[in-house]
Amino acid sequence: MDSLAWQKVLILQNGFLGDTVLTLPLLSEIKLRYPSAKLVLACSPLAKELLQDHPDIDEIIVDDKKGSDRGLSGIWRKAMTLKKMSFTIALTPHKSLRSALMLYFAGIPLRVGFRQSAASCLFHRRVTREPQRHDVERNLSLLRAFGIQPEDCRRTTWLPPGSGAVAVVKKLLSSMGVDERKTLIGINPGSIWATKRWSAEGFAGAIQLIKKNYDCDVLLFGGPADAEVASRIQELCGGILVNLAGKIGLREMPAALSLCRVLITNDSAPMHMAVACGVPTVAIFCATTPALGFYPYSDNAILLEKDLSCRPCGSHGGRRCPLGTEDCIRLISPTHVLQAVVKLLERKRESAPAGKDAFSPEFIRV
Repeated sequence: MDSLAWQKVLILQNGFLGDTVLTLPLLSEIKLRYPSAKLVLACSPLAKELLQDHPDIDEIIVDDKKGSDRGLSGIWRKAMTLKKMSFTIALTPHKSLRSALMLYFAGIPLRVGFRQSAASCLFHRRVTREPQRHDVERNLSLLRAFGIQPEDCRRTTWLPPGSGAVAVVKKLLSSMGVDERKTLIGINPGSIWATKRWSAEGFAGAIQLIKKNYDCDVLLFGGPADAEVASRIQELCGGILVNLAGKIGLREMPAALSLCRVLITNDSAPMHMAVACGVPTVAIFCATTPALGFYPYSDNAILLEKDLSCRPCGSHGGRRCPLGTEDCIRLISPTHVLQAVVKLLERKRESAPAGKDAFSPEFIRV
């Protein structure tokens, strides 16, 4: 396709924060191939906070679909905003009716989305979304509309910390007595979905085992909504950690994560953020499974899961265990997590074989 058509490109991804992080390789690939293009991301307020310093994104437009932009009137207002910006191309990995309608009302002359999307008839070019692929590759597959295959793309998720954020984080950690020269282990115990959260008791037990084996500081991450579970973990492990829940904003998260030697996390947005920051990751999958395509897209990660026939109990997990057993949470032990941490801390990094990419974690079924 004529590169002149890539003058002003809109990527619409107004899903969950983790979904937006997994769209970054698509943005970066477009910027690599068409460096003179103006690349605009339309996303949630949280995603804007996280990505406002990203060098591949020229402008961010907030689509607050649960707030000021909700409903049909919100779709129309946002579409009129987009129309005034005179985009030449729009791509959306989001499959909702809202996304398709917004791009259609905006009158963008070339609209690309998935064939499985609601109202996909409103797209000019439709690409098949392959459920067996990782979401990074599914997002990149939108470029097939222009003859570009995912295998021919870099596929690396890149989330560099902003220089201002680095200074803010270092000052905060210093004020809390954290010695950056020590091994720093990150903990992310939160998730929107209850059945995707490993237990507070499990995290506390893992922290105690790690502290017995390593001279390290443990950083506990989370937003304001995670304050309760963070306090519970802190109480259970006797306060032998640095509780950052609610003290670091999303803009500072890449800088804070990048200081960690390992992040232990549930299946949630910070997991994908850590991968994008190049941080070795222990991912605990409770109700969800890697087959859904949202596992850590990295060969420097270990995914822990219990093999149960009831998993997954939903595409996002659920609010409660439908069987009432919580076996997917309960049967993963602190010892399993310690073993994974030890593997990552002591692993000698090796390059992928020539001509072969390595974007898959080590899968361990306990």
